[in-house]
Amino acid sequence: MNKGTELSLLSLILPEGILEYFDIVGFDKKPIKHVLYENRLTIYLEEKKQIPSKYKDCKYKASGFMEPRIIEDYPVRDNLLSLNLKRRRWDVLLDKKWIKVSREWDEFIAQGTRISKEFAAFLKEID
Repeated sequence: MNKGTELSLLSLILPEGILEYFDIVGFDKKPIKHVLYENRLTIYLEEKKQIPSKYKDCKYKASGFMEPRIIEDYPVRDNLLSLNLKRRRWDVLLDKKWIKVSREWDEFIAQGTRISKEFAAFLKEID
């Protein structure tokens, strides 16, 4: 299977558009004690080295990563699915001062939660 086919398949189970900003760097599957699920599948994603578009015309430099955020998403078969998102931090020169910035994630994460926006909408609808 070629890389394009693999990414197309993965995009079917991951939140829409996430592979535009993140690369998959690994995964693991661990047994858990849960009423409905046997395992937890964790997909590790690392933000690509692309400055947020609103800062692309500024002087900037990458300044490492933030602590990963764990986001719950739709279960896959007999697996609870967690996304381990490792986001970048940037130093940006604005008005002669260096400030720290990171990408906004409102399009992927439901406000005030640690679940994907699509999964939150699904849960809200069945409630």
